[in-house]
Amino acid sequence: MALRIGHGFDIHRVVTGRALVLGGVTIPWDRGLEGHSDADALLHAITDAILGALALGDIGQWFPPGDERYRGIASGLLLRAVLDDPRVTPWQVVNLDATVLAERPRLAPHRPAMCQAIARLLGVPMEVISVKATTCEGTDAIGRGEAIAAHAVVLLERRG
Repeated sequence: MALRIGHGFDIHRVVTGRALVLGGVTIPWDRGLEGHSDADALLHAITDAILGALALGDIGQWFPPGDERYRGIASGLLLRAVLDDPRVTPWQVVNLDATVLAERPRLAPHRPAMCQAIARLLGVPMEVISVKATTCEGTDAIGRGEAIAAHAVVLLERRG
């Protein structure tokens, strides 16, 4: 049985005038994340974890931030493009563990919707998806509310 583990990380600045999208879910807040795409730090970390597990580079190599084709694109579409690549399709997600680091807004009420959206994107049962949230206790840019970050760890298994 072939197994692969990957880790992904992403961070984006908090800005006004943008929707906050995390895990494919739009979260009501008066601010959002700055980025070329929809800036979904959680899906970006998940995408990088999958790419890292398979030694296929990172999200920036696959979808360069200067490429106008990806301006404002939903990060779920980027993740789907990676999952549909022939180098990735032989692999299935066994489980995913992710942590979002954000001082605000409170994310606990949105975790079930994020898990459901991620499970749907990955084509796996919701029970294998874990999304946690924590703060940085005011200690850095995240703690000051200037940024939101996400870590993701994924275990992949070769199908068949």
